[in-house]
Amino acid sequence: MKYQDYYQILGVSRDAGPEEIKKAFRRLARKYHPDVSKEADAEARMQEVNEAYTVLSDPEKRAAYDRLGQGWHAGEEFRPPPDWGGEFHFGSHGFSPDEATEFSDFFSQLFGGLGGFGRQPRGFRSRGADHRAQVLLDIEDAFTGATRQLSLQQPQADAQGRVTLATRTLNVKIPPGVREGQIIRLAGQGEPGTGGPAGDLLLEVRFRPHARLRAEGRNLHMALPVAPWEAALGAVVPVQLPAGTLKVRIPEGSQSGRQLRVRGKGIPGSPAGDLLLDIQVVLPRADTPKARQLYETMARELAFDPRDAGRA
Repeated sequence: MKYQDYYQILGVSRDAGPEEIKKAFRRLARKYHPDVSKEADAEARMQEVNEAYTVLSDPEKRAAYDRLGQGWHAGEEFRPPPDWGGEFHFGSHGFSPDEATEFSDFFSQLFGGLGGFGRQPRGFRSRGADHRAQVLLDIEDAFTGATRQLSLQQPQADAQGRVTLATRTLNVKIPPGVREGQIIRLAGQGEPGTGGPAGDLLLEVRFRPHARLRAEGRNLHMALPVAPWEAALGAVVPVQLPAGTLKVRIPEGSQSGRQLRVRGKGIPGSPAGDLLLDIQVVLPRADTPKARQLYETMARELAFDPRDAGRA
């Protein structure tokens, strides 16, 4: 994904005010609008100009964009910071995430999951707009529930159009059984209303990477290492889960790649998810005389060819 320098595209400085940004956009629109322009790349340039203006004319998105810093160059390979989306919350009115795909991948990666695309005339509204943000959890939190303190930065503009960041700290109760992608609604924590109640804050649940577990809905995937004799003879082995230790039976003759499903042992819910175990047969090293002797005995006495396509 390529970094987009929106200030460079509009030809303005990073401290340009709203009126200067608007004038630059109008000037470039007259030059590149496909209906009037004779430039060969008018359509592509107009799309860049629209995208840059969409970000820099909106105090919320401009403040978030500016937080990326000034060390990036146009066209440079770019990836958002790993915690991007958990720090800001944006108004949810305007373009939808699907409509954001009309712009570059850079725009979609930064703003596509956060709402707040473009701004609509505010006028009189009885209820404030909903805001969106992300909350990062551990998979263990889905089993036990948790209380998390979130510090969210909401970009806002003062009377002169200067952008500032207001920090809000919230204590959020996470119920057991949450799944990735689930929305937790905090009533009244969104945009203040005009003559009516405030909107809600919609927190999208995301799980941090886990060393052993991977969530898919309420199902949990996990690699299960087993010894060769456990796989060949069958065994009952312990599996450590956030809810405690589970005893799992390994069927006789199991091979690496076989998947075992333990129903109801995934993330709690109604119904609970399943636990999916991918068997991985792990060989002990032949790094002692006794171990080498055992391997040599098997090599002599077992009529086994792993490359024989016709073997059972």
